[in-house]
This record gives sequence, C-alpha cells and structure tokens, in this order.
Amino acid sequence: MLEPTQAVISRFWGKFTDYLPDFFGGLVILLIGVTLASLFKKILLTLLTFIKLEKVLESTKLITKSEVKLWEEILSEILKWTVIILFLIPTLEVWGLSKATVVLNQFLFYLPNVIVAVIIGFIGLITANLVADLVRNSIKTLGEKSANTLAIFSKSVLIFFTILIILNQLSVAQDLIRILFTGIVVMIALAGGLAFGLGGQTIAKEILEELRNKFK
Repeated sequence: MLEPTQAVISRFWGKFTDYLPDFFGGLVILLIGVTLASLFKKILLTLLTFIKLEKVLESTKLITKSEVKLWEEILSEILKWTVIILFLIPTLEVWGLSKATVVLNQFLFYLPNVIVAVIIGFIGLITANLVADLVRNSIKTLGEKSANTLAIFSKSVLIFFTILIILNQLSVAQDLIRILFTGIVVMIALAGGLAFGLGGQTIAKEILEELRNKFK
C-alpha cells in the first residue's frame, strides 16, 4: 500500500520541481510586462500633459477638462493592457497553457476596433458640443430657456447616434442596432411627412384656389 503511494508522491514531486523553472520564468516575463505597461501609461499621460492637449481642447470650449481627462485615461489604459496582453501570451506559452493564448490573440486582433471606437466617441462628443453651441447661439431670439432646451436635445441626439456607431464598431448586437437605426430614420421621415402634410394643407389649398381662379 505504501509503495504505490510513495511512487505517486515521487512522480508528483518530480513533475512539480521540473515545472518550477517554467513557472518562475513565465512569472518574470509577466512582471516585466506589467512594469513596462505601467511605464508606458505614465509616459503617454506625461506626453499628453507636456503638449497641453487638455488646455488646447478646453480653450475651444467644445469639451470640458474632466471629459479630456476621461479620454486620456481611457487611451492610456488601452495602451497599458495591450502591453500586458503582449507579455501575457509568451507567459502562458511558457506555462504550457497554449490554448489560452488563442483567446488572447483574438482579443489583440479586436483591439483596433476598440481604439477606433474610442476615437469615434471622442469626435462624437466634440461634435455634439459644437452642434449644441451652434443651436444655442443661433436661436437666442426664441429665449434662453428654449435655446438651452433645443441645444440639450441636439446634443443628446448626436450622443445617442454616436453610441450606436460605437456599438456597431465593436460588433455588439449589430442586427439590433441596424433595426433600431432603421426604425428611428423611418420614424423621423413619417413625423416630417405628417408635419409637412398637415401643416401644408392650408398653403396647398391656397395655391390650388389661386390656380383655379386664374383658369376661370
């Protein structure tokens, strides 16, 4: 009874000691990756602070300081985790977890979509703020309250469509987004048609009356 048990323990200990160099080797690779990732993040944030991107964008009054900080943090986090994943792949290979690297490789191929989505979101936010300012300044004659209401509505609509574009870029529920977008376009078209049709009845009637009188 003791001999088989000792044989099992001996085999286990032998495999464990053989695996230790691979484990510590992979751990060193991962620690180097985490260290470099944190370093690259700090370099990017320092570079953005050095070129004073925050102040430049804030001076245009199209985006607030907190919004600029948020997007800078998002970009720096994407860079950080990209570097970590790049070092995690060889770490898993050293640890003998090759199947897990397939998932990470797919995620790396997906990262460009995330970066493009972040850029779209940033541009969409600036555009929404710009349109809101244009609407607010162009209809001041209607009163401050009405101008602010329409400006907020315009900004909300643009942000909503920006979110739809981002989700489509990320391949999230593309069919649902396509149906929703089509539904919104049809709704706007119907609303515009009804508004024009109902509002233009009087004008159309007057034009027809005038033409009929001329032919008489």
